[in-house]
Amino acid sequence: MIFSLLAICLWVVAAFIMQSIPSNDQHWRRAYVLIGVGVPLLIWVTWYSGPLMGALGLVVGAMVLRWPLLFLLRWMRRQIGL
Repeated sequence: MIFSLLAICLWVVAAFIMQSIPSNDQHWRRAYVLIGVGVPLLIWVTWYSGPLMGALGLVVGAMVLRWPLLFLLRWMRRQIGL
């Protein structure tokens, strides 16, 4: 249980370290890597620590990756025609 929560904390630290390094593509490649690593971590946290900690991990991930989430929501709104 504690290892899954520690892994999420390390993911957040890695995200902030990645964010502080300059990038030519406005950090999109790093965001894709963080999403690819974050989804299995979120499943791991939910499986071992319960749905409440999984929801908390989802909120933390959404706060860290707010721009990709915002662009996804805008794209979804365009697809349904709102």
